[in-house]
Amino acid sequence: MKKLVIALFVFAMLAGCSSNGGGNPAGDGYKIGLHYELTGEVADYGNAELEGSKLAIKLMNQKLGEDKYESVEYDNTSSTTEAVTISTKLVQDGVIGVVGPATSGASAATYQVLDGAGIPVISPSATANNVTQKNPDDENSEVYNSVFRICFEDSYQGAAMAQFAYDTLNAKRVVIYGDSTTDYAKGLTQAFTDQFHKLGGTVVATEYYVAKDTDFNGTLTKIKDMTYDALYIPGYYNEAGLIAKQARAMGIDCPIIGGDGFDSTTLVDLAGATALNDVYFTTAYTTVGASDALQAFIDAYKAEYNKEPGMFAALAFDATNLLMEACEKAGSNNPADIQKVLVDIEFDGITGSFSFDATHTPIKSVLVVELVDGVQASAVSVSPKM
Repeated sequence: MKKLVIALFVFAMLAGCSSNGGGNPAGDGYKIGLHYELTGEVADYGNAELEGSKLAIKLMNQKLGEDKYESVEYDNTSSTTEAVTISTKLVQDGVIGVVGPATSGASAATYQVLDGAGIPVISPSATANNVTQKNPDDENSEVYNSVFRICFEDSYQGAAMAQFAYDTLNAKRVVIYGDSTTDYAKGLTQAFTDQFHKLGGTVVATEYYVAKDTDFNGTLTKIKDMTYDALYIPGYYNEAGLIAKQARAMGIDCPIIGGDGFDSTTLVDLAGATALNDVYFTTAYTTVGASDALQAFIDAYKAEYNKEPGMFAALAFDATNLLMEACEKAGSNNPADIQKVLVDIEFDGITGSFSFDATHTPIKSVLVVELVDGVQASAVSVSPKM
């Protein structure tokens, strides 16, 4: 798909997948399951992704001149148990595919059910290592046939931040203060540590907090007396914002670096803008130096929701458009036909152009964004030397 066409209409799809093509299990519908964390601990991510997905469907229907695609929406309440229940409901609903959930844990909980039913799943932001494989602990494990993701995995973004810290920030000694409870944080911690050591850097200490903690002063006081060049916080915005605020308040003024879990407006609400200087995080999306295609998305999102989109909205927008593009190219609403197209698709999205590798993970670069007073000020592309 040409970028010019995308810029003119955010995503132009090939005409007409036949409503009597392969046959959806529930009939001739084009139902897309939107399965997100709309309440609970990471509701910021889920609500942003729901907005991105719904905008993609609205724009596609406008392009086609008919209400061809419709959403079937569920809230998993940020619970993996509820995520499993919802995946069963989505099969019963006869969806052509599912987009979501936002987090790796909730996403992985759905895969066995949906893959078993042959329903394509596109994960906007399930970054956990090997999450698209049936045994994530074994990198050689069989890949789920119907599971795809459009984000890079934690091992890649963790390594990219280590590369950026060492090469660009000239950080040779780093302290890691990470979430001990999530696979996301554990994956980032391990990948960053491995790459930083490989480059010749030293991880001075690795400290841990627990999700939902709010007082980090005890550990930060210990960290303050160490000798280091940067503080790496692998975790989500909920705790990262408070850590940044408390760290700056006690005089920790070194660069603070993190992963794409930083990407939320709530980070600024929690930390305060003045605490978010000399802060950098890895991401798949930034509005800095926006292309025509990206600007078209931003304008459409602002018109729809009266606010700026973030990375999670953009990833879900791409994921939903990817599913619809595969349907258009398949010329069928049969999930099996759509899955076959996804395997070999070449996709040109606002978060990058990519094809899938053997594990159904996209081949795409990592961006590192700098915050100045809590606002994205610059961005560079980083490819770690693995």
